[in-house]
Amino acid sequence: MIPIRDTIPSQNYPVVNSTLIGINIVVFLVQMSQGPGLEKFVYTYGLVPARFSIPYIASHFTLSQQIFSLISFMFLHGSLMHIIGNMWTLYIFGDNIEDRLGSLYYLLFYLLCGLVSGLFHLFLNYHSTVPTIGASGAVAGVMGAYFILFPHSKILTLIPIIFIPWFVEIPAVFFLGFWFFMQLLNATSGDAVAGGIAWWAHVGGFVAGIVSLKLFNVLPEAGFWSGLKSSAFKKKTSPRLHVVRSANFRQKDNSYEEIRITPYEAAAGTKKMVNIPWGFYNRFYNVTVPAGAHDGMILRLKGVGEAAENGEREDLFLKVRIQQPW
Repeated sequence: MIPIRDTIPSQNYPVVNSTLIGINIVVFLVQMSQGPGLEKFVYTYGLVPARFSIPYIASHFTLSQQIFSLISFMFLHGSLMHIIGNMWTLYIFGDNIEDRLGSLYYLLFYLLCGLVSGLFHLFLNYHSTVPTIGASGAVAGVMGAYFILFPHSKILTLIPIIFIPWFVEIPAVFFLGFWFFMQLLNATSGDAVAGGIAWWAHVGGFVAGIVSLKLFNVLPEAGFWSGLKSSAFKKKTSPRLHVVRSANFRQKDNSYEEIRITPYEAAAGTKKMVNIPWGFYNRFYNVTVPAGAHDGMILRLKGVGEAAENGEREDLFLKVRIQQPW
């Protein structure tokens, strides 16, 4: 299952979340440029439990290096797919958590979850000499917070069936709950770092994300950083991909659905991609909403609806709904 996006739009541009993604990418590029010094780089800035538990190894590092590694490890990644997976997940879930906590507290929340995930791994693999790297623990904390804060959200998920892309909306509680169950199952069965994956770091981060919400929900919002929620950072667009799952209404015997856009998009015009699944078949259509569109405007997609009794496909009518994304 590959998550594409959630169904709850964020109110503001995720300034901190986007910055974190950018920092991770830059650090990954620096890491990959180390050449023969890559292993030393990873052992220096990665989280190696033996550096804290074995005096001989600890003596090779300064106190500042030891402390810094508890944060720096979450900005390193082992491969291109590793960083893509983490950053994509952060992109999907992080904006909503930043919306709820505010930018400053979201940054502190993210770092705290990453730190706790690292400590979980450290104490449960106390003498390991294998470095742990990756933002997975911090991202797991974001997922844990999303699990609690947005239980009614759904995750638009791509499920490849052979060569057929199948999109389905899965309740966030099920999607994230299943993910956490798999992390816990892997962590408690055999080697907790099998395959190079620090399962306990994922578990610790997810739990930290849930527990930390209590702390960050009662803190007052920081003055300067609250300015990041100003209208200048408000989102102006809705998601590009829209999914029409079924024909719930008909207009003159034709299928009828809705497409939701923002006031900005209605005024300026926009293009959206509409996915129309019929059973196991998926069709994609580019839909143009003209500039100056009004609420209730009908867009007609000829011959892309359900099959009629005569075998010909009906038209699909999309009613334009203009809504603020918050």
